[in-house]
Amino acid sequence: MPDFPWPAGAATGLGSLPGTDIAEAQRLIFGELPDLPHLAELPERGPGADIIGRGAGLLVDLPVQLYAGRWQIARRPGHDLRRAADLWERDLDQLTEQGDGYAGTLKLQATGPWTLAASLDLPIGGRLLRDPGAVRDLTGSLAEGLRRHVAEVRKRLPHAAVLLQVDEPGLPAVVAGRVPTESGLSAYRAVERPDAASALRTVVEAAGAPVVVHCCAPDVPLDVVRDARAAGVALDLSLLSGLDPLGEALDAGLGLFAGAAATRPPSSGRAPTSAGVADRIRTLWTRLGFPVERLAAQVVVTPACGLAGATDSYVRAVLAACRDAGRRLAEV
Repeated sequence: MPDFPWPAGAATGLGSLPGTDIAEAQRLIFGELPDLPHLAELPERGPGADIIGRGAGLLVDLPVQLYAGRWQIARRPGHDLRRAADLWERDLDQLTEQGDGYAGTLKLQATGPWTLAASLDLPIGGRLLRDPGAVRDLTGSLAEGLRRHVAEVRKRLPHAAVLLQVDEPGLPAVVAGRVPTESGLSAYRAVERPDAASALRTVVEAAGAPVVVHCCAPDVPLDVVRDARAAGVALDLSLLSGLDPLGEALDAGLGLFAGAAATRPPSSGRAPTSAGVADRIRTLWTRLGFPVERLAAQVVVTPACGLAGATDSYVRAVLAACRDAGRRLAEV
């Protein structure tokens, strides 16, 4: 079994939290998830804090702007890009303050190349996804931006081991040819799976840190994630439609960030318990046929997806349940 770049029995969040107070959010994360904290994302702060604007804010020499409520490639940097950069700077300042002296594994999150390509508009109209040359430019720009981002965090927190999560909710639609055109009457041509893996691999190899690809959508193309040489995949267990592809990926050494706790309270209103979350993961592991001794090392416990739409009390309950579930799984 390979060595995994995270502590055994760990739990973490997938990024987003409710609210607009980055200091409070970062304190919460370090308090509830001490074994694998992450950099908080607060999309309620508006443009530049959303998944596309935030991700595009890391691009190098490829400026973006908001136009008619959508992010598009721009001729030169402007107010919208400065706002995104300012939000990043505030977040890193708080990470530096709250994580002072931290010496464990720390997770960052950033939007991946295919989700950006399927969401950013070209200046002439249409998604960037329509132009293979533009996709290559975007991928190279993002790869360099993520390399710089990881290096900056290492400079600020020199004792931490950095892990990078690349968010690709749009990846299944990209490889299946389901990204709609502007009219909504047709879709862009499907990207061949080797090409999809190649672009992701460019980002993975440039980052300078182990990469986990996160996709909380159905039909995650696990073969693409594996071929991109990612260290792990983060997915929502409730969206699994078949176990064989997952079993093959895990058997080949891919780590699993198991989204096992709902992001919204059930109709009963009760938050998940650590026992319930742990049992759900153990049951999956048993069905996959893997030895229990591998579980705590290969699997990280997470909520099903981001928690931006949850209440503060539910967020605390979910993060605590995930943390304690990870510790239960480590008790072999």
